[in-house]
Amino acid sequence: MIKRFTFNHYEVNCYVVFDDRVPTVGEMRQCAIVDPACEASFEDSQLLQYLDEQRLTPTMVLLTHAHVDHIAGLRQVCEHFKVPVTMHRDGRKLLRQAEAYGAIMGFAVDNMEDLDVVEIEDGEVLKVGGLDVECRYVPGHCPGSMCFVVASDKAVITGDALFHFSIGRTDLPGGDYATLIDKLKTRVLTLPDDYTVLPGHGIESQIGKERKYNSFLI
Repeated sequence: MIKRFTFNHYEVNCYVVFDDRVPTVGEMRQCAIVDPACEASFEDSQLLQYLDEQRLTPTMVLLTHAHVDHIAGLRQVCEHFKVPVTMHRDGRKLLRQAEAYGAIMGFAVDNMEDLDVVEIEDGEVLKVGGLDVECRYVPGHCPGSMCFVVASDKAVITGDALFHFSIGRTDLPGGDYATLIDKLKTRVLTLPDDYTVLPGHGIESQIGKERKYNSFLI
């Protein structure tokens, strides 16, 4: 199962990924938090309350990428649950720059450089309880950009690489339009038509619709 929250003044989609089987009495189920974008204390509380109600324990925090709007609550989540941040190595520079970018974009975030990091590679499969989460490297929006395929839910979490009938911007440092288009066509649109696209901002879509109607990808 994949639960979506929308956090902060950039309206970032944060996802909680977990096995939706019914837990036994007293059991806590494993989950992954993707892009912990909580900016305000009430957003932190909203996320924590849901995890508590569903009896979920995060075993990893995944980043689609390390732009500051997607990691506004990263330190709080990692420290609260005592888990590292899991990301592609090419995004570590953005993680180090989070405090500076936050000052520009209106986010009061602490320095992230000292957080424990687990690096992941293209094609790696992560275990979240009984679920497999496949990592696909889709740079172009920024270095270190990953998409996460959850085959059991027929879904792909695309971050800011792919949106409903649109794509991520490529005019920021490290962006490259040709790379993004190529990676979307070879690493995302190769998924089945009925896979749900869960983007970093805005509404969901489907792979088949994006292949047919997304003017950037036709």
